[in-house]
Amino acid sequence: MTASEKIFKSILSDLSMHPEVAEGKMMSSSGIQYKGKNFAFLWGDKMVFKLGRDFDPSSEGIHKYELLNPFKNKPPLKDWFVIAETSSDKWVLLAEIAYQKMSKSL
Repeated sequence: MTASEKIFKSILSDLSMHPEVAEGKMMSSSGIQYKGKNFAFLWGDKMVFKLGRDFDPSSEGIHKYELLNPFKNKPPLKDWFVIAETSSDKWVLLAEIAYQKMSKSL
């Protein structure tokens, strides 16, 4: 198991204390769902979080990120932020923010 996978599993375990949070799949990767809707997933050695268009990564000390862009002929998904393993110390916080946003929107 890679370091990224270990961190992901730890985040999943912590968030699973909420009854409507479960493991799921997103783009053939392990994800975290709230009421069946994904809000975070592991993508290679990176984590992807649905944080919303109004989220400012620099407010959390993150200066290296990208927007999720899984399509060749479409623009990036502006709500989804890809955070590299080099910022894995922020993954727990970002997962909590994504969970809070998802739980308030459903």
